[in-house]
Amino acid sequence: MPGHDSARDIYRQALPVISVSLIAGLFAGTILASDTMRANIAEVPGLLLLLPAFLATRGGVYGSLGARLSTGLHQGLIEPRFRLDRRLTNAVVASFLNGMTVSVFIAVVTYLTLVLFGDGGSLFQLVGVMVVAGFLSAVLMITVLISVIFVGYRRGLDPDNVIGPVVTTLGDVFGVFFLLVGVAAVGAVS
Repeated sequence: MPGHDSARDIYRQALPVISVSLIAGLFAGTILASDTMRANIAEVPGLLLLLPAFLATRGGVYGSLGARLSTGLHQGLIEPRFRLDRRLTNAVVASFLNGMTVSVFIAVVTYLTLVLFGDGGSLFQLVGVMVVAGFLSAVLMITVLISVIFVGYRRGLDPDNVIGPVVTTLGDVFGVFFLLVGVAAVGAVS
């Protein structure tokens, strides 16, 4: 992997990922504008309130994982192989725990905000939705992120050029979708 990519190399590596990200972002908007999502927003007080925080934290938590993996690859501390490795395992576990913790935190803050403004809501419902959505998004994002970074690196791509669009796209598209799954799962339980 060359130490200094030219602007042209960076553009060449990032443009396809950014193009896919654009199309996927439009798809996420379609999910958000769907009748199902609107019905769930009406059914679950606070869902619309927690949505931006949930999507933003997917990028923050898993973008950090991507940056850690990229740095490890560039420094030779992590091999681009799918095998148990202490550094890789620690990074994945820390990201998973951070993602789950922040998901529950968002649910609690959303509930407290609803109570403060007298809008009602159910702490159980919000935490349940966020645990389901947080877990599913964590599993998907960790798996896809490691795969894209390792495969891309082995093919000569600099992970730093693709991490951002991959993380934000996955977080937006699947974050919205997994919130719907969380609402359905919690609704089935209650």
